[in-house]
Amino acid sequence: MTDWQRRLDAMRHDLNDMQNHVVDEFLAGHIGRRGLLRHGSAYGLSAALMGGLLGGALDAGLPGSARAATKTNATIRVALTTPTGAINPMTVDDIGGLALLQQAGEFLLFDDPKLHLKPVLATSWSASKDGMVWTFTLRKGVKFHNGNVMTADDVVYSIARLADPKKGSNALSTFKGVLLPEGVKKVDDHTVAFHLQSPNGNFPYLLSSDNYNAIIVPKGSDPKDYQKNFVGTGPFKIEKFTPGNGATFVRNEDYWGGAVGPARLEFKFYDNQQSQVLALQGNEVDVIQQIVVQGAQGLLHDPSVKILDIHATTHREVHMRCDKPPFTDKRVRRALALTLNRKGIIRGLMEGRAQLGNDSPFSPLYPSTDHKVPQRHLALAEAKKLAHEAGLKPGTEVQLDAPQLQEIPDYAVLIQNAAAHIGLKINIKTETTSAYYGKATFGNSDWLDSTMGITDYGHRGVPNVFLGAPLMSDGTWNAAHFKNKTYDKLANDYIAALDLAHQRHYSGKIERLLLDETPILYAYFYDYLAATRPNVKGVVVTGMSQVFLKNAIKT
Repeated sequence: MTDWQRRLDAMRHDLNDMQNHVVDEFLAGHIGRRGLLRHGSAYGLSAALMGGLLGGALDAGLPGSARAATKTNATIRVALTTPTGAINPMTVDDIGGLALLQQAGEFLLFDDPKLHLKPVLATSWSASKDGMVWTFTLRKGVKFHNGNVMTADDVVYSIARLADPKKGSNALSTFKGVLLPEGVKKVDDHTVAFHLQSPNGNFPYLLSSDNYNAIIVPKGSDPKDYQKNFVGTGPFKIEKFTPGNGATFVRNEDYWGGAVGPARLEFKFYDNQQSQVLALQGNEVDVIQQIVVQGAQGLLHDPSVKILDIHATTHREVHMRCDKPPFTDKRVRRALALTLNRKGIIRGLMEGRAQLGNDSPFSPLYPSTDHKVPQRHLALAEAKKLAHEAGLKPGTEVQLDAPQLQEIPDYAVLIQNAAAHIGLKINIKTETTSAYYGKATFGNSDWLDSTMGITDYGHRGVPNVFLGAPLMSDGTWNAAHFKNKTYDKLANDYIAALDLAHQRHYSGKIERLLLDETPILYAYFYDYLAATRPNVKGVVVTGMSQVFLKNAIKT
């Protein structure tokens, strides 16, 4: 819960029912800035409270904030990467698919670009003293597109399915070891309690837009049929979906969150970024959901294009098999890390649109990151000394597997050139993403079986998944085959910590341990970029490749 929401909840206790009604109407978007000032004054709300509401809502980008757009007849045209599979809330994991998923579907909470949680379908949340039970209060009066009113039964059904190991949900990477289906319990029609497998201080993020599968669907609905009707609670209703071609949505006139700006959305599917760039430049679309620096330099330097640039925790993990030579000796792993010119990589590959990485998943963006831990920089003399002490023979060869994705092949070449300084000869094998990931299981994946590889990791509002899947001894994505009991305990302690001070205490220990062991190189965390035409305003994007268009307008 954010500081702003805590202050609001505290103030609610001192308000009568009518005053609280005014607050709820404003947060839901049913009244705007003028309405809050008019009704609030009439019902006795203080100027300080109304000012706090207005300021907090503006900062939060809440669905019903004073920034909400008025209705228009505008059509917003969006370029998307062609979805790779069915739009199924259980399994969708590609950027094109998830952008469609969240136009009609909504989450309990919204993880905004500054990593602050905002209420959506849930209005408040709190933890038990031991962090084992989190209780969520649901918003009243929310309707699905089929006219049914959303209740706790729908939330229990939606989240329990995602947490069920037998259902094959993509969200299991988030819920594994955290939540089981039987732990999702209805308290009453508007309250749900989540009984966890172990304490988790960041659990609300797992039920937010940070977990892109966690939209709320009607109880009993078949997720395989979702793309037939897109029934959710969101601001837009499906008009037409044509696999491989595009989709159109229309305004939900019965939306709980107030006025919806655009009358219509048109999503056009493209197989590559260059086609999307040309479409924006040719006025065929108004928005590109996501661009990356490599291949989009023309847009980045075009004054007639508006670039949406937000810091994110998206990164590349360069794993080194700790159980295979030459990386069985941590001094070799540290030596390679010290050959990287991280600032130069950010300037050259990302045109400065990235943040320094310090060989742990703790991005500079996370509030829990311990910034007192020294930053690792280029240090060739120390790198050569470590390699010599480890007995690394000049000309030792190792294969680096890399997918043909965005800047990764170029990054592989930079690593190859840097490694030569310590006598390590890296041979690069680039392949399609499908060949690199294979079946994503040990023994069936170049990613998980390679001695060295580069893997793309998407944004997360908290580092829990990054700490677990790729680094814990039993992690499902532990491509480095890193096994360290001290690390496992520290990671679990961090995840269980309920306050920022304790999280930062454990993060510092984790960061220092990983600098010593260096099973994975984290050289940079790159910004999330999207592009719009200059006359389009109100588009909100997140590091999860989501694009929120409820308040979008054309001027």
